[in-house]
Amino acid sequence: MEITRRHLLIGAAGVGVTVGAVGALKLHWDGKSFVRDGYIEGAPAAPPGESSWMNWAGIERATPKQIAFPDSVETLADMIKTAPGRVRPVGSGHSFTGLATTEDTLLMLSSLAGLIAYDEATGEAQFGAGTPLFQVSEELAAYGRAFDNQPDIDSQTLAGAFATATHGTGNDLPALHDNVTGFQMVTADGTIRDVTRASDPDLFEAGKVSLGALGVMTAFTIRSVPAYRLKRTVTVEDSKAFLSRLEQTAAAHRNFEFYYFPHTGLVASIVHDLTDDPPTEDEATDDDEFLQGLKALRDQLGWAPFLRRTIARSEFPRGVVEQRVNESRVLLSTVRPTRFIEMEYHLPRERGPEMVERVMRKLDQRSDAYFPMEYRHIAPDTAWLSPFNAGPRASIAIHAAADERYDYFFSDFEPMYREAGGRPHWGKLHSLGRAELTELYPEFERFLELRKQLDPSGKFLNAHLAKLFGESFDA
Repeated sequence: MEITRRHLLIGAAGVGVTVGAVGALKLHWDGKSFVRDGYIEGAPAAPPGESSWMNWAGIERATPKQIAFPDSVETLADMIKTAPGRVRPVGSGHSFTGLATTEDTLLMLSSLAGLIAYDEATGEAQFGAGTPLFQVSEELAAYGRAFDNQPDIDSQTLAGAFATATHGTGNDLPALHDNVTGFQMVTADGTIRDVTRASDPDLFEAGKVSLGALGVMTAFTIRSVPAYRLKRTVTVEDSKAFLSRLEQTAAAHRNFEFYYFPHTGLVASIVHDLTDDPPTEDEATDDDEFLQGLKALRDQLGWAPFLRRTIARSEFPRGVVEQRVNESRVLLSTVRPTRFIEMEYHLPRERGPEMVERVMRKLDQRSDAYFPMEYRHIAPDTAWLSPFNAGPRASIAIHAAADERYDYFFSDFEPMYREAGGRPHWGKLHSLGRAELTELYPEFERFLELRKQLDPSGKFLNAHLAKLFGESFDA
């Protein structure tokens, strides 16, 4: 969007006379620090002989005894079989929860990456589990193929994306793991197993979204579709008018999502539709600069909600602010240079419109909020731990800067999500444990039984998984 930090700051400067009239409020606000207590920049210092690791957001940190980089499936199997303690695989570290955290052995699968095989007849492709999504897209493109959908961030590995039920958006488009037709994994005893729906239907449905708890995935076979081109349209408008036709807009486009900008009353809808039009020349956009503008407006005018809203509305563009045509792999995923923390719940689709309005109102009540809220639609699938296996879902995600408070996610927003029957994104913040998850997932107890069969000693457990599964855990 053609709006920058400079635009917003110039607008804010124009209210100087009004600001002077309420100087005490401004002085109080100017003295406020938004950095949360206990925030530490950078990875933790590791004791001698140990390694240092933190996730992308910086809120999960560990000093494992070793970070291992197996260069073959056989080497990985031997590492797992002989590991003296716990073992956890990690992809790009983009999960906000403690799924990967361990103080024993952390497995990096970056060497188990790349295209292994491609079937010209079916369009199915096998990739190493450590392959980042952007690399998968690039290698499929060489064969004139593509994912049928992509998430808005493509730095995750295949293993990490599938394990956490990573998704894109679109009324008729399921999450990425629904494209899995087979996988290879190494179990806790070092056994290498190849799994398909035909060979082991239970393990197949459990393993597509596994949380990394059943074994370490080494390869996936996935469906692809002929490469396709999309037209992207971004429109900014008043939230009330947009919400009155939310469902119609979602149904009218292949891919649909929208962002709400707290304290503005404005939304930006983003839709993608199939097209044969030639690619447009990409214009340089800077979402990070725009985000910094929202932050600066919060920092300067958070003490004056009316002025903050007035300035934002006067400086935001309206109507169609962007139209681009390009290949799907170019348009569906974006780069996120600013680190943040996120909570996302997947609600029954019919509760989406009602709940998103409630979330928007609650964000507007928080003067410190400035990160946009994201709303998406996902079609159902059959994986046991898929948040989407009970019908179509509407997903609502809230965010905070990596160095700022996020405790209010749990006090202000999670109860609303849970009241509406929401299921949390496995890679994003939530407080649920076994009792709540068993109520939400009909196959949750079957998953736990299968996990115990495959990993009776809990080699792949960590503190986070132990909480999810209701297991005792000694580090």
